[in-house]
Amino acid sequence: LLNHVPLAYLTGRQSFHGLALQVTPDVLVPRADTETLVDWALSLDLAQARVVDLGTGSGAIAVAVAAAWRVTEFVTPVPSPNRLVVVAAIASATRIIHTATAWGDPERAQAVNVAAVKTLLQLTDPEQLEQVIYFSTASILDRQLQLLPEAEAYGTEYIQTKAQCLEQLENHPLAERIVAVFPTLVFGGKVDGSGRFPTSYLTSGLRDGARWLWLAKWLRTDASFHFIHAADIARVCAHLATTPQRPNPEAGQGKVRRLVLGQPAVTVNQTVRSLVGWRRGWMPPVGLDLSEWLIEGLIKLLRIEVNAWDRFSIRQRHFVHEPVSPPERFGLVSHAPTLEAVFEDAGLRRRGRIG
Repeated sequence: LLNHVPLAYLTGRQSFHGLALQVTPDVLVPRADTETLVDWALSLDLAQARVVDLGTGSGAIAVAVAAAWRVTEFVTPVPSPNRLVVVAAIASATRIIHTATAWGDPERAQAVNVAAVKTLLQLTDPEQLEQVIYFSTASILDRQLQLLPEAEAYGTEYIQTKAQCLEQLENHPLAERIVAVFPTLVFGGKVDGSGRFPTSYLTSGLRDGARWLWLAKWLRTDASFHFIHAADIARVCAHLATTPQRPNPEAGQGKVRRLVLGQPAVTVNQTVRSLVGWRRGWMPPVGLDLSEWLIEGLIKLLRIEVNAWDRFSIRQRHFVHEPVSPPERFGLVSHAPTLEAVFEDAGLRRRGRIG
């Protein structure tokens, strides 16, 4: 940035018309205002046309139009072998791991979480493609790994679009080649932000969790969840990506294989007890039960803003799934199979002030 190098050249990525393009210094960075040319082209009837893109640069226009219209033939004379790299890479790919996601902005979430996934699959070559590992979220599934009706009804734009995409994938011609992975609550990185890997939101929250232990240890609630360490997600995905793809072996599922990545469920009370023990504190034998009516009362008293999904989560309480898939399910060994292993890996101090 100090040398006036465009950010897209540093990251190797640029968003264009709902697509995530790979770019290099060999081509100009696709500009947002050029998307208007794509919109104009899409207003024409090009579905059966043979289109020629003269003077093509990155190939972004051709890719966007071809992806939307699925034209019979799109000719782009390119002198540089590095141009249109994204199209060549996708078309020649035998295995794809899709991790891109968006939240916060409904339009962007729809474009990235639904439309872009459809476009990606359109650009693949069925004769070449063997497997797609698609990342979703366990929040959209019920206990039996079926789509949770409330996900589309009450979910945030992130939850809703992930649910829509799963429905889309189940009906896709390439469904049997898709493995959808649904991480549960993800730990990763160090509490203080040091180390080689980024700190997940959950690991970052351990700092505040430890600070509020003096209060939390006096509370009890009937709730449970799964967790998974980022290193264990990587181990499972590496195994899947290097194992021959076959029809979905999971009972009671459709063509898309669904794998919820997580360790065996733990309760919230167990989690507090483990954190107190890790910090070498004292855990009282009794506590105040956080019933649903009490939680609702606190929300009103403290004027906490909650949406429909928040209220559903309060009623649901137990976000557990059967089966759940830790690394051991694939003959591997977990990096962090227990909460104590998570605390140690995160560098959470056992005594003294945190942060």
